[in-house]
Amino acid sequence: MFYVLSGYQFTKMNNHPLEFMYITNNPVVAKTADELGVKRVWIDLETLGKEERQKGMNTVKSQHALSDISAIKPVLCNSELLVRVNPINPGSAKEIDEAISRGADMLMLPMFKTASEVEAFLNLTKKRNVKTTLLFETKEAIRLLPELLKKGGFDEMHIGLNDLHLSLGLTFMFELLPNGIVEDICHTVSKYHIPYGFGGIAKIGEGLLPAEKIIAEHFRLGSTRAILSRSFCDNKFENYESWRQEFKTGIEQIRSYESWLSDKTERFFAENKKDVATCVQKVVQLIKAKQNNNG
Repeated sequence: MFYVLSGYQFTKMNNHPLEFMYITNNPVVAKTADELGVKRVWIDLETLGKEERQKGMNTVKSQHALSDISAIKPVLCNSELLVRVNPINPGSAKEIDEAISRGADMLMLPMFKTASEVEAFLNLTKKRNVKTTLLFETKEAIRLLPELLKKGGFDEMHIGLNDLHLSLGLTFMFELLPNGIVEDICHTVSKYHIPYGFGGIAKIGEGLLPAEKIIAEHFRLGSTRAILSRSFCDNKFENYESWRQEFKTGIEQIRSYESWLSDKTERFFAENKKDVATCVQKVVQLIKAKQNNNG
């Protein structure tokens, strides 16, 4: 394999609440997320190659446009506007320039596989009033991690579990927790004092791998960022007030659980890590059984 497990068991705990990201191009939803404590509202421009990679999967494939940046930016008072652009391509300069001019606070580069792609992205954002984050979601990107960390020039990074598990030929995206890959990445990045996060979370008590198990792993691994997933609260609704209350309650439950985690010992987090491995193994077996039945 291309990674080497570090062998460490416990990173200094994240004693700060997770910074949430939420994907939407709906101004009403964005304003609500802004009011309820979401750190970054996310406009997703990435379309190149996504349909082919995630064909047949129950994943969100956003149909966002550059014009959505102009619609969302004015409603934000507290949140930053994060824009995921397309992978580097002949139209990148135009797309990045327009995203910045329309008001993006941070740009995210997805699906890169070479250092030259990252260099091109950083050159296009250099000396502009915008922060940058790299989305590590290919096996090639993980191989580049030490080199990119030494070069620096970017503000943050995120580990994209969905595409990364596909890149590695795994069955379930959260296999990346017990198999040590996320742990090794987090341990490496923590030495460079660059903020990092991984994956997404559902409501407390929900998800194939319960959200509270994942949140505890964020704390153990020093992660400070997470996406609020579609299963946390879909941004399509019939009754706004009910939807808003659901969103608010979901945030409050996570914050309450984080507070509960704050004084837990290393032993607790070690046991949670074992629970994650057991749960992930069961999910993988279920997925494979379903695939065999359908095959």
